[in-house]
Amino acid sequence: MNIIKNIFARIWCLWGLISFVATFILIFLPSMLAYAMDDVKGQRYFIGISRIWMRVWLFLIACPVKVSGREHFAKGRNYIVVFNHNALLDVPLSSPFVPGANKTIAKASFAKVPLFGLFYKRGSVLVNRSDDKSRSKSMDAMKAVLSSGLHMCIYPEGTRNRTKEPLKKFYDGAFILSVSTRKDIIPCIISGTRKATPIDKPFYLMPTRLKMQFLPPVQPGNATVAELNQKVYSLMKENIIREMNS
Repeated sequence: MNIIKNIFARIWCLWGLISFVATFILIFLPSMLAYAMDDVKGQRYFIGISRIWMRVWLFLIACPVKVSGREHFAKGRNYIVVFNHNALLDVPLSSPFVPGANKTIAKASFAKVPLFGLFYKRGSVLVNRSDDKSRSKSMDAMKAVLSSGLHMCIYPEGTRNRTKEPLKKFYDGAFILSVSTRKDIIPCIISGTRKATPIDKPFYLMPTRLKMQFLPPVQPGNATVAELNQKVYSLMKENIIREMNS
């Protein structure tokens, strides 16, 4: 039975890759119109195109997503949105389904991929984590994103969680940003992606129901960076465990 399941998952992953590329080609030129607009208007348009693309692609690979907690985004306000990170599937899933225009902190190396790099760059604040100057510039760029009224999306674990724990230790970047800009943090719990694309199984995809749950905003208040980090970490861990046991 496991052999049949593994064979199916590899075949389905091939279909996932083919359908991803095919649908990307269809939306590529329309998405590039965002470059002709000002940054905020262009990003709203870009996220709209991305959301349509992801809904179509997730339907084609039988991985529908249910989003809850949108009501926590107050009209006229923008936030730092932080996600847990279990699988590659988190990346295309997260940003398009955040209510409102946003940008994501992302690896600069992916911007070098032909065609896709142009799309990737439009929706991201790029950073080379091994370069101190790049990290400093990315912090300034994220502050500029928030100043423009857009949401800023961050994976505080940095990389995918390869441990058996619900969450890896968080880096401080998102919390430094919150304390320095006085912007609230909205945590988001992504579930189902670890089952759909297990980190220990390369080229593997299983049809799975996915979920994104936005939690109530966490205000920086008078907390230190370390205190805010721990508060958000504990809140997300508690909700992930609850989701795993439900």
